[in-house]
Amino acid sequence: MKDQFEKWLTDAYNQKASDVHITIGKAPIYRINGQLVEKDGEKLLPSETRHIVKSILPEKQWMKLEKQRELDFSYGITGVSRFRINTYYQRGELSLAVRVVPMSVPTIEELQLPKITKEIVYQPQGLILVTGPTGSGKSTTLASIVDYMNKTMQRHIITLEDPIEYMHTHDQSVIDQREIGFDTMSFADGLRAGLRQDPDVILVGEMRDLETISTAITAAETGHLVLGTLHTTDAVATIERIIDVFPANQQTQIRIQLSTILKAIISQRLLITKNNLERCVATEVLINTAAIKNLIRNEKLFQIQNVLQTSWDKGMHTLDMDLKRLLQEDKIDLVTAAPFMHEGSM
Repeated sequence: MKDQFEKWLTDAYNQKASDVHITIGKAPIYRINGQLVEKDGEKLLPSETRHIVKSILPEKQWMKLEKQRELDFSYGITGVSRFRINTYYQRGELSLAVRVVPMSVPTIEELQLPKITKEIVYQPQGLILVTGPTGSGKSTTLASIVDYMNKTMQRHIITLEDPIEYMHTHDQSVIDQREIGFDTMSFADGLRAGLRQDPDVILVGEMRDLETISTAITAAETGHLVLGTLHTTDAVATIERIIDVFPANQQTQIRIQLSTILKAIISQRLLITKNNLERCVATEVLINTAAIKNLIRNEKLFQIQNVLQTSWDKGMHTLDMDLKRLLQEDKIDLVTAAPFMHEGSM
C-alpha cells in the first residue's frame, strides 16, 4: 500500500492539487483549485488506510498516534514533493489529510503579495503577523518572506513549525528549522529556548495559546523580529484575539505593549480565478503607524478600518479594497468575491 499511496500523492502533485484526503468508503479525493475531486477506483477499506499509515510511520510515531489518536508529520517523495500529513482516527478507523508542499519556495512576486511585504521585513525587531482561515496560504506566505530575507539579508533565522513544510537552505542568512514534537516539544518551549540561541528572526508557525503569544511578545520586545500566524479573519480581529487571550487584569498592559511592538498584519484569502485554473490571493494590510498605535492604546479598534481605507499611500488597504482590485483586473468574478465583502461595499 505504501507504493500505491506514493502514486496517489505523485498524481495529486502533477494535477496541482493542494490536498489529498484518504478515508474509508471513498477512493482518494483531491482538492484542486478549492474543489474536491474523487478519483476513479476502488473504495478504501479500513485495513488499507491502517496499512498505509503503518507503512509510512516509524514505530515511535505509530505508538504516539495510538496514544494521542491524531498525529502531524511531514513526508517526502524524492524528485516529486514534500507533504504535510495529519492522520487521525474517525469512527475508530484511520484517515489521512495530506497537504502538498512544493519543493521550491514561491517568491513574493509569484504569490502576488503586496509590494509593502518586502519593506516591512526590514524591521530590526517587532511582530509581523500573517492571518487567515485554514487553507488561506499563511504558511506559504511566511515561507516566501523567509526565503526573501535569506536571499537579501544576513540574519540568523529560527523557525518553529508543526510540521516543517518548506525546506530552506542557507544563503545570505543562517536558517535553523525546528519541528514541534521532534526538535522541541512545543511552540512556547521552542520560543523560550530560541531567545538563548542568538536569533535575529524567529518564525512561530502558529500562535495557538496564551503561553506562546506571551513569549512571542517578550521576544519582540527584547530585540527580535517575530513572524507568526493566527487563525483570524482581519487585522482588527487579530488585535482583539491577542488582547483577549490574556486575563482581564493584564489586558491594559498588553494593549500598550502590542501598540509598540506590532509592525504589520497581513490577512489573506485564496480565491479561485475567473478561468477556474488557479487561485489568487486577496489581502488586507495593516501597518502600525502612529495613528494605529493610538487606536490600539485607546481601545478604539473599531476606527482601524477607516484608517486602512484612507492610508493607501502608506501601503495599507482593506480586504474589500483588494477584492475590488481583483474584480477590476478581471481575475475573479463577483460570485467568488461576494462572500468575503462587507455588506454595502459591492
